[in-house]
Amino acid sequence: YFFLRNLSFMDICYTSASIPTLLVNLLSSQKTIVFSGCAVQMYLSLAMGSTECVLLAVMAYDRYVAICNPLRYPIIMNRQVCVQMATVSWVTGCLTALLETSLALRLPLCGNLIDHFTCEILAVLKLACASSLLTDMTLLVVSVLLLPIPMLFICISYVFILSTILRISSAEGRNKAFSTCGAHLTVVILYYGAALSMYLKPSSSSSQEVDKIISLLYGVLTPMLNPMIYSLRN
Repeated sequence: YFFLRNLSFMDICYTSASIPTLLVNLLSSQKTIVFSGCAVQMYLSLAMGSTECVLLAVMAYDRYVAICNPLRYPIIMNRQVCVQMATVSWVTGCLTALLETSLALRLPLCGNLIDHFTCEILAVLKLACASSLLTDMTLLVVSVLLLPIPMLFICISYVFILSTILRISSAEGRNKAFSTCGAHLTVVILYYGAALSMYLKPSSSSSQEVDKIISLLYGVLTPMLNPMIYSLRN
């Protein structure tokens, strides 16, 4: 449950960064946010989202060891290794978010009206007066590093997991192994599906209304569904 605790804490931080402001704006006629609040919201959303990308890949490796090397699991995934892997996830997410946020906030803005539910970085960049090429390229590189690469790692892990499960002779053993991975795989599909369609789609096909819906999926709906998914599995 070590990685689940990290995921739960991350989901709490993720939703706390956006949902309170979102609800206030929906219920209020004056939909405003101060610049510093916008910066904090942008950073926390990016940090939690990036951390979750890495953590889901770490959890896939954890499931791989549990299924493919069950007898060696306590040795391979000891407390020190788990703490180190979780730390790498958090540090990676926080540092990449700091880089992206600092580059975005350095740009001069032509207006103060953000056509979005929250201070989402792509919506803020559309207000930039100067060239945002450096920020756009940085965002693209970080997105490639934190979305397709961890996703590929997860897919490779599940290829080995599936191969091992199919070699289990008893139906009860196969069902138990599948149930162990089912919750994690569901969360991966929900989160990565929304994030990939948001950050790695062609800019020419960008629609602000679609972006709003997608951001709600990975920023609000998925973190709220995660506890339910793991609870149903238990």
